[in-house]
Amino acid sequence: MPQGEDESRGGEHYNVSRLRSSSIEIREKGAEFLREQLDAAQKELKLKGEECERLSHVRDQLEQELEELTASLFEEAHKMVREANVKQAAAEKQLKEAQGKIDVLQAEVTALKTLVLTSTPSSPNRQLHPQLQSASTRGALRGHTRNKSTSSALTHPHGQAEAGPTDTQPASKEDKELDSVLFAEFLSWREAPSLERSSAFMGRVYREDIGPCLSFNRTELSQSVQSAVESNSLTIEPVAMTALPLVKASAIECGGPKKCALSGMSRPCRHRIKLGDKESYYYISPSSRARITAVCNFFTYIRYIQQGLVRQDAEQMFWEVMRLRREMTVAKLGFFLTDES
Repeated sequence: MPQGEDESRGGEHYNVSRLRSSSIEIREKGAEFLREQLDAAQKELKLKGEECERLSHVRDQLEQELEELTASLFEEAHKMVREANVKQAAAEKQLKEAQGKIDVLQAEVTALKTLVLTSTPSSPNRQLHPQLQSASTRGALRGHTRNKSTSSALTHPHGQAEAGPTDTQPASKEDKELDSVLFAEFLSWREAPSLERSSAFMGRVYREDIGPCLSFNRTELSQSVQSAVESNSLTIEPVAMTALPLVKASAIECGGPKKCALSGMSRPCRHRIKLGDKESYYYISPSSRARITAVCNFFTYIRYIQQGLVRQDAEQMFWEVMRLRREMTVAKLGFFLTDES
């Protein structure tokens, strides 16, 4: 019995020892696992802290940039508002001035239409065209000068009207017949009147009348004269025949009181022309002046039609245009009227 009790006690002691060692081993493994979990958690917490710090820095930077951008936008908005107010005030001022000018121009146009409605190149209104007055009552003329009506007889070189072969012959009456081709071209042009040469009507007039009438010996100057006539920037003015200045060598191209700048021929020049804003004046003979004036008359009437100032039917306009074309042809052939004075 005592031996069996000893063996049982030894077995129990062995079991207790084994349980203790197993428990210690389990605690050590658990502690090691917990330490690993703790290290991992600490590392993750450190990374989270660094990320939070970085995000906080980014937030601060964005807030600063946002404040700067907001201040800049407000400043730009105030600047734009100030500029808009200044521009609005200037625009309102210009609008008032423009309305005043429009009122003045409308009144002038109304008065001009009243004068123009009864004025054509064949019977011009002398109040509308002061250049048609006598040379003693007019000064320098700006724009196109107008020739006197060709309805009067051409004067003889000695100032007397040419008499017919016999005074007993009956006076002949001029008659006219409408050319269908020319009239059709005029009607087509009248639908959209312009000074361009693209239309058949203006192309024919340029080719048959304007070009030949303004073709002088001085080709380059002739082209400049035509351009000035087309742009309505040519000035013709009379020349005082007393105390005329001497022509300098540098002004030979401009002609002189006794030499026409366009034809280059020695003729008494009682008028001179100025082209646009150029400073030079060009002396012209009576024949050259008549040719330029004939073309100016044509352009003046064409502009009247273009601006809607002519209150006539198509056929009356057509015959007035034909009469003006005949004036250009007559002037090109060397015929012209002179003032009796």
